[in-house]
Amino acid sequence: MSSRLPILAILVLASLPGCANFSQSAVVRANNPMFVPLPTRNDEMVWERAVDVVHDYRFEIERENKLDGVIETQYKVGSGLLEPWEGDSIGFENRLESSLQSMRRRVFVSVTPAEGGYLVGVEVHKELEDLNGVAANSAGGATFEIDQPLRRDLTLVLGQSRPSGWILQGRDVLLERDMLSRLQATLSR
Repeated sequence: MSSRLPILAILVLASLPGCANFSQSAVVRANNPMFVPLPTRNDEMVWERAVDVVHDYRFEIERENKLDGVIETQYKVGSGLLEPWEGDSIGFENRLESSLQSMRRRVFVSVTPAEGGYLVGVEVHKELEDLNGVAANSAGGATFEIDQPLRRDLTLVLGQSRPSGWILQGRDVLLERDMLSRLQATLSR
């Protein structure tokens, strides 16, 4: 009984939400898209701060076009319960979901000029991995048999018969709000 106590304590501590999970309630929630007034003539400030916020969540930017006002990121695998330093899974439910199954997210930020400022919108698309079946490998498929002549077949290890697909789960509203709140906080400094 006493040997189970440390394992139980580790499981309980691992299931607690990390410090990154509380960030959505610490800041006032922003509208999506959010209006950013420009009291100064620094037009680059909004764009640079939006890029900084995307980098704060450790998303890699795939495409950035100031003329179109679009920032697109690459897909990022969702962080689980044991990765509290990653901020892309907001809330305990999202962290647990990302711990138990493969999730990924992609961010689209739009910066549109408006009268007196900019409209900044954030869309986060969340996807679930859809495995097409088990891999066609056997445990000894890549070993050589002694009683058989040497074969030069290099396709012994097949892997999956088809690549994995992804099922769109919709938009991750919690992460969108958290990113806009962080952008609002950085712009108000």
